[in-house]
Amino acid sequence: MRVLLLGSGGYLGRYVAEHLLADPAVQLTALGRGDDADVRFDLSTGSPGALTRFLNAVHPGVVINCAGATRGGARELTRHNTVAVATICESLRRSGCGARLVQLGCSAEYGPSQPGSSTAEDAVPRPGGPYGVSKLAATELVLGSGLDAVVLRVFSPVGPGTPAGSPLGRLAEAMRRAMQAGDGELKLSGLGVQRDFVDVRDVARAVHAASLSAAQGVVNIGTGRAVRLRDAAAVLARVAGYGGTLHEIDGPPGRGPLHHIPAAAGPAGPGVEHVGGAYPYPDGCGSWQQADVRTARDRLGWRSRIGLEESLADIWMEAACRI
Repeated sequence: MRVLLLGSGGYLGRYVAEHLLADPAVQLTALGRGDDADVRFDLSTGSPGALTRFLNAVHPGVVINCAGATRGGARELTRHNTVAVATICESLRRSGCGARLVQLGCSAEYGPSQPGSSTAEDAVPRPGGPYGVSKLAATELVLGSGLDAVVLRVFSPVGPGTPAGSPLGRLAEAMRRAMQAGDGELKLSGLGVQRDFVDVRDVARAVHAASLSAAQGVVNIGTGRAVRLRDAAAVLARVAGYGGTLHEIDGPPGRGPLHHIPAAAGPAGPGVEHVGGAYPYPDGCGSWQQADVRTARDRLGWRSRIGLEESLADIWMEAACRI
């Protein structure tokens, strides 16, 4: 199976490439902006004609798009997440390769959901920020393209390589600095939200499964279980061996009573102290997100395997190497 992977140098793309390269039946060509790509090509500025000529030369059976941007202004996000996908769809329509398209979407396309609920693929998307809007527009382009295509809506990916700018990446870095400085207290914010954290290696398995399947439309990729970021912080502290106290500040400094929340790590683990109030999570999805993953199970034969504690331990291993 000839596979063209777009965005092989990104957080998800690296693990998708690694997983596909382990399959002897896959002939992988990586296209991206970095030096590690087999072919240098910028989807946000490249023309459909140039990409079409490349598709006709390689003649892949599957095109996987992991490219995109998670940060930046609305114009930049639109260019990297929406215009780039329009280029891919137009190139595939012009090409004679007939390749199947696997597009990586994200849970930010759904926007906020009701606490306690599981979001299924038929939920009406209401993205809460420009990132979710740009990814939703890309999904609509794919679904309306007439191509053999599937969109994997990935919930909150975690694990080795987690970007330092993500909430869990920032948390690990803050804990590393506290341990390095010998601080017995660590002040954090925004830990009250709950997210469906799925390991990046499980995401790579889902991409592989989608490449081989006949599934079309949208498929959620998550664990089906929301975890409070506060609890994830306590687990991270335990695997890191941090014995200090985590002070959670969820509102303007000085407001709200300070109260102690038992850590998920158990009696020997650190405590989490909380200053009341709400704090926005950067994905625009409010306080709660949890995936309904039945479609992935039924149509891809996929379910998550790696638990959050293992993902957090791997995040910490990378952070600890910087001590």
